[in-house]
Order: sequence, then structure tokens, then C-alpha cells
Amino acid sequence: MTIEAKRRLEGIALVNVATCAWATNIMIGRMVRDQIGPLTLTAARYVVASIVFAIVLRGRPAEERRIGKDGLLLGAMALTGVVLFAPTLYFGLARTQAINGTLINGVGPLLTAAFAAWLLREPFSGRQLFGSIMALCGVAVLLFGTASGSGPALSLNAGDLLIVLAVTFWALYSVATRRAVRDRSPVSATALSMFIGLPVLLVLAFLEYRSQPAAWSPRLVGLVVYVGLVPAALGFLCWNAGVKLLGAGGAMVFYNTLPLYGALFGFLLLGETLGLPHLAGGALILGGGIVAALRKKYAAHEVNKK
Repeated sequence: MTIEAKRRLEGIALVNVATCAWATNIMIGRMVRDQIGPLTLTAARYVVASIVFAIVLRGRPAEERRIGKDGLLLGAMALTGVVLFAPTLYFGLARTQAINGTLINGVGPLLTAAFAAWLLREPFSGRQLFGSIMALCGVAVLLFGTASGSGPALSLNAGDLLIVLAVTFWALYSVATRRAVRDRSPVSATALSMFIGLPVLLVLAFLEYRSQPAAWSPRLVGLVVYVGLVPAALGFLCWNAGVKLLGAGGAMVFYNTLPLYGALFGFLLLGETLGLPHLAGGALILGGGIVAALRKKYAAHEVNKK
């Protein structure tokens, strides 16, 4: 096996660890919805993750540990990815199935590509447009579809809409991150944006806690530490390392494993039922993502041949 092949396999393994970790975050958000408020959970999660990133940054060059001219970009990352994304996701998971949440997340890469075309003037091909329409049709099936037989009846609800909104925030965060990492490492950009957003989350969590205190228990503490260490810290670190080995386009191909892991975990761990709308909607979302991702891969191959 060549060194290049080994690097690719390592990159594939790393990004799959990241998407699997993020899928477990959705499961846990659904599990603890009655024990801790969304804002409290988000703040506690990022306290743990910030400690991890502070330790990681200690060995980095001084310029990576301070905010520079890209302060507005880091602030945009903090607003969309730290302050808005996770709370919106957890609010949504309190009102819909975890399977719905993970499948709707599959439209994230395509929304990112659309926002990148609009805000960063990155090319957006006809095939990417076709993939986006496929994926959005899949989301519509999840939002409006009804299951038959033993499957659950699905209808338009606030939880699904909040998940769509959360994925939109994540897409905007991804676009801001693309611009920010031109001048600094992904680890530095992720950590500093987290540090910027954390004080806002702590204030919001304090206000929420006064009317919705958490039902603390050893189990809940363990789950909160887990979502801080694994999805928030390890997930980001593995994803960044995978992007370094595969490139952004190569890594995004495997982002669509998140809905697959999430549907599997929801079925096995939470006892949620996979109905026809889940299967049909999930197939459209994943198919749309694969169509767009294969187009990117093919284009890169053609460029290399020239």
C-alpha cells in the first residue's frame, strides 16, 4: 500500500469518527431533553470543549492563540456555530425524533455549497443544483410525509423546522470557517470562535436555569462531559485532521455518513421506528449529497489530468 493510500484511509477513518461522534450528540440531545435545558446543555458542553481546546492551543504558535484582523470572521463563527447552532438543534430535538434530526442534517453540505456560491463566489454547478433539489425534496418528505403500517405518522412540526434552521446556521458557520482558515489553522479558528461565543452562552444558560433548572445526576453529568469531550472536542479535532489529509471536498463526501449513523443509533438505542418517510426522505437526502460530492471529486480529477 502506498503512502498516499494510507493517508487517504487514515483521513477516511478520521472523518467517520467525527460524523459518528456528531450523530451521538443528536442522540444524547434527544435523551436528556427532559433533564436539562438546551441552553444549559450547550453552555456546559462548550465549557468542557473549551478546556480541551485551551490545552491543545498551548503548544501552538502565539499568533494562533490570539484574535487578529479576522475578528469579525471569528465572531461570525461564534454566533452561527456556537451560540445559535447547538441550542437550536437541542430545542428541535425536544420536539422531534432523533432520526429526523440526523436525516435532515444530511442537507448540510449542500446548503454550505449554496451559501459558499452566494457569499464567497465559489462555483455552483448544475449537478450540485440538481443534488440540492433532491436533498430538499427529501427534507420535504420528512417534514410532511406520513408513515404507514407500524411506522410513526409524521407531520410538519416545530421540531423539524428548528432542525432545518439549525442546519442553516451550521452551513453559515461552515462558510465563515472556510474564509477564516485561509489565514489560520482550523484548530485555532474553531477554538477562538468557541472562546468568543462561550460567555454569551453562559449568560443565556444562567437566565434559562432560573426557570428551568437541570435535574443533575451522575448519569447526566457523565453525558454532559461526554458531549463536551467527544462530539464537541474530539469530533472537531478528527474532522480537521481528516480535512488536512483528504481536502475539504474529499472530507465532505463522508459528511453524509452522519444521517446513516444517526438513523442507526436512533433505531438501536432510542427505539425509534424507521417508517417509509424516513427511508424515502433519507434516500433523497443522501442521494442528493452523493450526486454533488461525486461531481466535485470528478472535477478535481479532471483538473489534475490537465
